[in-house]
This record gives sequence, structure tokens and C-alpha cells, in this order.
Amino acid sequence: MLSTLCSPHWGEGGFYDGGVTEESNQERPARRSYPKGVRRRQQILDSAITLLAQRGVDRASLRTVGEAIGVSHAALRHYFSSRDELLVEAYRAHEARADEEARATGEARAADESAVGLIIDAAERNRSIPGLVELYATLTTDALQEQHAVTREFVRDRFRTLREGLAARIAAGQQAGRVAPDIDPLDAAALVIAASDGLQIQWLLDPDAVDVGRSLAILERLLPGGSADGQGIPPASRP
Repeated sequence: MLSTLCSPHWGEGGFYDGGVTEESNQERPARRSYPKGVRRRQQILDSAITLLAQRGVDRASLRTVGEAIGVSHAALRHYFSSRDELLVEAYRAHEARADEEARATGEARAADESAVGLIIDAAERNRSIPGLVELYATLTTDALQEQHAVTREFVRDRFRTLREGLAARIAAGQQAGRVAPDIDPLDAAALVIAASDGLQIQWLLDPDAVDVGRSLAILERLLPGGSADGQGIPPASRP
């Protein structure tokens, strides 16, 4: 049967406190009711996100993740057929949670905030969760390999959605006279994503030497925010 979150699973030197336990000595029904199954799956995802945020994704197999959060390998396989599916769904759930928290705290993005500004904000938040930045880097690397079909589909769709969203902001900036009109919004959006992802990898490897937000601020000079009167665009680039 299912249970609620338990006390920490790690001892000395550990920080993880998102463990999940299964009640013992009781037979588990052959089929879970749908609401209970959804709750259980979300509980496992929440615990996996906490684990990955603190310890990263290195050597994170279904079995090792299950052991760390107190879930049997068989139970984990009931909800996630593979390591790829677990990692993808954990990252998807993390992003959904971040969006919900932003809405709950009223951190709505200004309509005229630049595309690069959005990415800079995300980079600042990522400073506190290097393990999930590592997870994202792992997903994008795995997506290049054909055997990671689930990951490839997720990353490709995410890139497409992100490019479209950033391009819309860049196009809006062009219409307001804030961004040079001869820049293709989708090309610029792809550039912003590439810069952000590359900088985050450098930051993971050498955090004292790389400041993602400061470096992206240089790119924002090409795709600036600012008022609609064209201030912030170099004179030669204004329409």
C-alpha cells in the first residue's frame, strides 16, 4: 500500500529528506485506483526532484534512485518504464512546479521583458539548484543518441516551444522599435538558448569563473529590453 513522506533516508553528511516509504506486511492491491496512483506517482517525482537537486544525476539508475527514496525497483517500474522516462518526468514536474510557484507569488513576467531577460532570471534561480541544471544538461546530451527516444522527443519539443516563445518576445520588441528589424526572431531565439545552455555547462564546471547572467547581459545588448521609444537600441540599428 501507499504511504506519506517519511523522515530523512540519509545519515551523516546527507541532506535528503524527501524519502518515500511503502507500508510493509500488507498486500498491495492488484490495481490502484486512479487518484491514488496519480498521487503516488507525484510523490515519487517530488522525492526524485529533491534527490536530483541535491546530488545530481550521476549514476542515477532506476534502482539507485529507488533505493535512495525508499521505493522498491518493482514499484518504481510500475510508474516509470525506464530511467529516461523518470528523468524526463522529473524535469517536467520541476518546471511545472516552478511555474506554479511563480504564479502563486505573483511573479508574472512583464509583457515587455526581453527574451534574454527571461533567461537571465532563470539562470539566477538555477544558482540554488545545480543538480537540476546538471539533469537538464544530461537530458540534452542523451537526446543526441537514438536509443534515448523518450528524452529526444522531450528535448526537441521543449526547444521548439522555447524558441517560439522567445521569438514572440523578440518580434514584439521589433514592433516596439526596441530590437533591430533585420534580425530573424527564430534565429535570435535559437542563439539565446544556445548561449544559455553553453554558459550553464561552463558554470557547472567552473562556477567561480563563469557568471551566466552577466555574460547573457552582453547578448541582451543585441536583443534589449527598454521602453518602446527605441531607447536601448544603438542608433544605427533603429528603424
